[in-house]
Amino acid sequence: MEVDQVKQRQGLIALAFLAPALVCLAVLRIVPAISAVVESFYTESLLRGGRVFAGLGNYTDLLSNKDFRQSVGVTLLFTVLVNPIQVVVSFLLAVLFTQRAAGAKLWRTLVILPIATPPAVSAVIWSVIYRPDGLANGVLERLGLPAQPFLTSSSQVLPSLIVMLSWIGVGYWMLFLIAGIQEVPEEVREAALLDGAGPWRRMISVVLPLVRRPLAFVLVADTVSNLLVFAPVQILTKGGPNGNSNLLMYDVYTRAYAIGDIHVAQAEVVILVALTLAIVAGQFRLLRGDQ
Repeated sequence: MEVDQVKQRQGLIALAFLAPALVCLAVLRIVPAISAVVESFYTESLLRGGRVFAGLGNYTDLLSNKDFRQSVGVTLLFTVLVNPIQVVVSFLLAVLFTQRAAGAKLWRTLVILPIATPPAVSAVIWSVIYRPDGLANGVLERLGLPAQPFLTSSSQVLPSLIVMLSWIGVGYWMLFLIAGIQEVPEEVREAALLDGAGPWRRMISVVLPLVRRPLAFVLVADTVSNLLVFAPVQILTKGGPNGNSNLLMYDVYTRAYAIGDIHVAQAEVVILVALTLAIVAGQFRLLRGDQ
């Protein structure tokens, strides 16, 4: 009995410590999520003077909307391009900066520095870099290449955003991979070295399999982060030109606050969450299959 009472008391103490976090989770996450799902089935009616039940009307309107379909296509293309770039570059930099080489700590610090800059500030910095008379075209001019339109070009706007977001995110994801690489037993590295494995072979056959868990976390977290990109698009491109940078999160903002159709925006949020869950579930399934 005394043991059960002690366990019960410990459980109550643990619950008391968790209570503030659970309340915040419910108020800031769960309740708004339920509200978004409920509101997505309603619409505002001027004739009836309030909201009325619309069923799946908001969803069918979205799916039949050409701009929404373009936004979904742009978001999927952006995700397919940016995620592999950021994960691969983060992994390669993590491997490089865990080597015992002169200046490795300094370069690691320089790569990490963009993390300390808020995304909105980073977007402003890159808006100056991408200006017609900015740093990017200045470098191209030095190399004897013609100036580029970058953010005002339908074909260049998405790659330009990918470069900027990779500059922001690579250092952050690299930290997780550095922690994973440092957990690789030194004797395993030494054994591979004694077997005559070169740097590339050691990275592929020794390091990569042993950091699969942090690599899987980085892939999934990076995917979710990139599907929710908003501030750089809002500051730099406003979804243009011609909708070629109109990512779903910015399209939600436009429908909710520019057009003022909050119920359709809520339906789009539900679709975005469902799309994110589907992509993440597919990644988990592929990663589990590799194991």
